[in-house]
Amino acid sequence: MKRVSVVTINFNQDQITEELLISIAETNTYEDIEIIVVDNGSTVNPIPKWTLKFPDVKFIRSEINLGFSGGNNIGIKEATGDYYFLVNNDTEFTTGLVQKLVDVLDTHPQVGIVSPKLNYFSDKSLIQYVGFTQVDYYTCRNKAVGRFEKDIGQYDNLLGQTGYCHGGAMMVKRETCHKAGLMADNFFIYYEEVDWGERINKSGYQAWVRGDAVIYHKESMTVGKKSAFKEYFMNRNRILFIRHNAPPLKALVFYLYFVILVVPRNIVSYIKEKKYNFISILFRAVWWNITHSKNSEELGFTVNKVS
Repeated sequence: MKRVSVVTINFNQDQITEELLISIAETNTYEDIEIIVVDNGSTVNPIPKWTLKFPDVKFIRSEINLGFSGGNNIGIKEATGDYYFLVNNDTEFTTGLVQKLVDVLDTHPQVGIVSPKLNYFSDKSLIQYVGFTQVDYYTCRNKAVGRFEKDIGQYDNLLGQTGYCHGGAMMVKRETCHKAGLMADNFFIYYEEVDWGERINKSGYQAWVRGDAVIYHKESMTVGKKSAFKEYFMNRNRILFIRHNAPPLKALVFYLYFVILVVPRNIVSYIKEKKYNFISILFRAVWWNITHSKNSEELGFTVNKVS
């Protein structure tokens, strides 16, 4: 039996993280499992109380917020499993979830990473994800398969390759990480799992999705539906993803598309919504990519104030 390390990140969301840990305890039937929680520099360190409340869980404290990519990388480095199951802390497990994903990795050597179906926690009959299309380098856009569809069992037999796995829940082989590397820390949050997926795909492994394995997701619990933080990193990392992955000609087309169409469209949207401060946030995101190398660890945003 392969050992599974479940890795999740907490940042100022003690109750949400505890709800995840309880859901794992109530639904998990897989025997060889370890659970690792990385506290990403929360204002108040929750680990002392957690060690008493959840004695079987391994807790790691980072004194600074390292984001989704950095926090998960810390957890992976401390994990002892053959497979790493990276899950958002705002998720809820279902019975048999871990076993179903392990079965995919055990029986398909070409698969390096696999995701379950994600349904929204607020409406568990509504699908968020059953796969991603490949990113179009010309626009840096892709689509989530099944999003907002009512779940009537139409994907229960789905088992196969997809463009990328979902950052909210993805199980990856240890050997995949050795070959493709870990997530790029400088993405911090947003596009990091797609960038990682590109490297996993290029390393020779496939990304798969299993439709009868389900996890529920309380989307946008950390940074809100729309915030300056989210707007900055979504725009900054969209450009950074292209810099990391696109061939020169396709990258040039994207830059023209972004400057001529995306920037004006976003500015008009900000003005209509009276979010005038987002205009400077957008230009900061663009300017970061002009003034920093694609591997720079300087984020250009004060992240520890985000809650």
